[in-house]
Amino acid sequence: MRLKTQLNIAFTTLLIIVMGFTAITLYSQLKGLLVTNETRQLEESGQILLTAISGVDSIPATSLDNMLNNLDLKMFLYDEEAEEVTYTNLVRLDAERFAEKYDTAPTKKNTIWQENRNSYVVKSIATGENQNMVILRPIRELEEVQESFFQRIFLVFLIGVMIAILISTYLTQRLVKPLTELKYQLKKIQRREFDNIESVKASGEIKEVEQSAIEMAKELNRYITSQRQFFQNASHELKTPLMTIQGYAEGIKDGVFTGKDQEHGLEVVVSEIKRLKQLINEMILLAKLDSEEGIYKEEQIEIKELVNLTIDRALPIASDKNIQLTYNKLPAIVINGDKEKLLRAMMNITSNAIRHAGSQVHISVQPSTIRQVEITINDDGPGISEDLLPNMFQRFVKGEGGETGLGLAISRAIVERHNGIIRAGESDLGGASFTIIL
Repeated sequence: MRLKTQLNIAFTTLLIIVMGFTAITLYSQLKGLLVTNETRQLEESGQILLTAISGVDSIPATSLDNMLNNLDLKMFLYDEEAEEVTYTNLVRLDAERFAEKYDTAPTKKNTIWQENRNSYVVKSIATGENQNMVILRPIRELEEVQESFFQRIFLVFLIGVMIAILISTYLTQRLVKPLTELKYQLKKIQRREFDNIESVKASGEIKEVEQSAIEMAKELNRYITSQRQFFQNASHELKTPLMTIQGYAEGIKDGVFTGKDQEHGLEVVVSEIKRLKQLINEMILLAKLDSEEGIYKEEQIEIKELVNLTIDRALPIASDKNIQLTYNKLPAIVINGDKEKLLRAMMNITSNAIRHAGSQVHISVQPSTIRQVEITINDDGPGISEDLLPNMFQRFVKGEGGETGLGLAISRAIVERHNGIIRAGESDLGGASFTIIL
């Protein structure tokens, strides 16, 4: 069943239940209110009768009958001491049965008497010592009023149900419309039409879902684009050494290269095979960093030890290129992480900095305001071009003098798996600056 139909049924059912409960409550209370009002009117009429007959020793029965008919009342006078009905405009036998069956003494409570199938609202007023005047009015008249009220309230109920259905349809339409539009936008994401995604007019939770869907679409688009670029770059990087190896191997086999040329060709083949092996190993490592949960072995790491290990390994490379490798006083900071993987990330960045530096590479460590520690590696090389900077950490993206184009991508994968941040920018030394925040 569609959501719109479900909401319509829910809203309408709720409104009908509320209106029905209200109608039943009013109907059940109405009879009590009518009896109370009728009792009050009987008491007022009884007081009028009492005033009219008081001081008159004997009043003709015909005059009293006319007076009661004008007031539309039934009445009998009862002497409790003599246990006798002294006057009535009812059938005397009925009046005597009432007097025998019910207590004729005055009471403040609403009183209803029943005889056969007839019911009466009753008010008893004392007219003298041991003498009471009992006034009765058939309850049938009240039931007619109640029935008339019920018919009216039922008509109002039907009109209310129709209005409830219209309101429910309108509100449901307003509620479901953003969801319907969001469904069309999600269909576009399913068909990968990322450029045709439109904003949905909504508020509250639906707007949050719409924003999440748009972010998801952007991330999916970036992922698909990066995957496509990855396969294009990987194909190119793998194809180039293979073609070189194929060319020299066929040349040596066909006798094109002989003597020193043959020896040079074999050296090139071995070198390209090593580069190919390194490239494949880094691709395998990057795939493992992205997918394998158990590849990280977390332990407590002293940042001072991590930086010292980096410097120890990078120092021979720096000395070979006459690059001065310096660092500031290392603070005592301990973090949780995979030491070997973080050392790999540090070495990738530091060796890149040494490769591009003019004369100096400086490593600085300081406490972070958003994490625990901030490690910055600066060099005084030519820096990073503005065109290259946004894609520095993409796979197979490399600047001038780069090797496989996977080193920085591996560093980013390692840092992000530690819930850290890595970014590149301009160094105070005039070259490139890479910052790792853990």
